[in-house]
Amino acid sequence: MEIRMPINSLKSALRNDMRARRHIYFQRNPSPDLYRFFKDPDHEILNASTLAGFSPIRDEIDIWPLLSALQNDGRRIGLPVVTGAKESLVFREWTPDCPMETDRFGVSIPAANKPMSPRLILVPLLAFTARGERLGYGGGYYDRTLAALRAQSEIFACGVAYAGQEVDTLPTDEHDERLDGILTEDGFRRLT
Repeated sequence: MEIRMPINSLKSALRNDMRARRHIYFQRNPSPDLYRFFKDPDHEILNASTLAGFSPIRDEIDIWPLLSALQNDGRRIGLPVVTGAKESLVFREWTPDCPMETDRFGVSIPAANKPMSPRLILVPLLAFTARGERLGYGGGYYDRTLAALRAQSEIFACGVAYAGQEVDTLPTDEHDERLDGILTEDGFRRLT
């Protein structure tokens, strides 16, 4: 008789392994030049004038230089704000000189800027697959947010990670939202 581990236990064990793997890549290259991929005309989706980034924490790939460069290009940038444990994220407009505060998770967020609706969302993660499956931190914030936004309009969810965070398979549930693309230090690609 085969004993199957519950999906939440599988995800939890995998999160620990992927944190360790990501830490190695972060030590080698904490802030790769991701901006160069936004200049490539073959990646038209990256030309969105309104997009959401994220405030990197711990050993997440550092996207602050990317966000600053995109904002200097005249793009509107939003950062995610957690408003409640079971709520979707809200995106507040960010500029390099806007007042910032730290939320209860230790994440830097715009203090009081107006909400915005991005067309492209850069999504942090621990692992991803070529099919667009994503392993996050377990709170479900991005899954709820992407589901709600996709019910209203067309949204492109682009994971941002190190290429070495790609895995062959991930355990998934019915509520797990897929990524449309991935941006790594090696480039951008659409996922199927």
